Amino acid sequence: MPRPWRDAWQDALYGPAGFFIHSRPTDHFRTSVTSSDVFAAAIAQLVREAGLTAVVDLGAGGGELLARLHDIDPTLRLTGVEVAGRPDLPDDIVWTDELPTTVDGLLIAHEWLDNIPCDVVEVDDDGVVRLVEVDPDSGVEQLGGPVESDWLDRWWPLDEPGTRAEIGAPRDDAWADAVGRVHGIALAVDYGHLADARPPFGTLTSFAHGQEVDVVPDGSRDVTAHVAVDAVAARTGATLVRQRDALAELGVDGTRPSLDLATADPPAYVAALARASESAELRARGGWGDFWWLTTDTRVGD
Repeated sequence: MPRPWRDAWQDALYGPAGFFIHSRPTDHFRTSVTSSDVFAAAIAQLVREAGLTAVVDLGAGGGELLARLHDIDPTLRLTGVEVAGRPDLPDDIVWTDELPTTVDGLLIAHEWLDNIPCDVVEVDDDGVVRLVEVDPDSGVEQLGGPVESDWLDRWWPLDEPGTRAEIGAPRDDAWADAVGRVHGIALAVDYGHLADARPPFGTLTSFAHGQEVDVVPDGSRDVTAHVAVDAVAARTGATLVRQRDALAELGVDGTRPSLDLATADPPAYVAALARASESAELRARGGWGDFWWLTTDTRVGD
């Protein structure tokens, strides 16, 4: 039976048979976190520069970022927040399914916002914005009732028949709640868009086993959509920076090592070349380098 996309999406990811309950993200897609140690090293550098001593990873997946941070600096207090069960991690890393009431340190949410379910809407042939409903088993859609949304009017107005949007208000609310718990720095990293470049037909997508697949909210695959990052930033007072620029500020530059090193110390050259390649991938235009970093330092003004 067709349901609003937000409800079907919620069950598909977080219900009893949900994708994130029974699947490890690393089995289905690569991310900046899982690609190498470079991202974790940059986060460790951010923590050091900010004088923080704890990291809470919201939507921690298989704990890959926390494990790498633990290797880099075992003195950090590390907490993973995830709906799935605890993976194999060092005993001193805390694992929980609920965000702590207070976070004294860095709160990072990497590709978390894009998995917060939203209502999907479409303009019908008469110019009316209507809720899109979906059959969870087949992915077949139909238009439901008319929708009025202050968020849509402000951040993603629609008028042309056939155009679509994801109403991002639940993401704004969720991240505002998370930021409100932080004394330190709140950092969300995600793919997204701005008001002057909204995709005309929305961005609802699914991935499974390393490939983009049909969008069907049946629990067998990820369901995701790009984030209206300017709306989230306005709600939380966040600064918006592309990942390529944020990582450059933290010393990740992707520069190839000098060929002189290849003669002087071949193993060191090979290691430096590999790191340069990994760094370049994290900063690449058209890829992870286009991700947005939404940063709020809640200590400002204390």
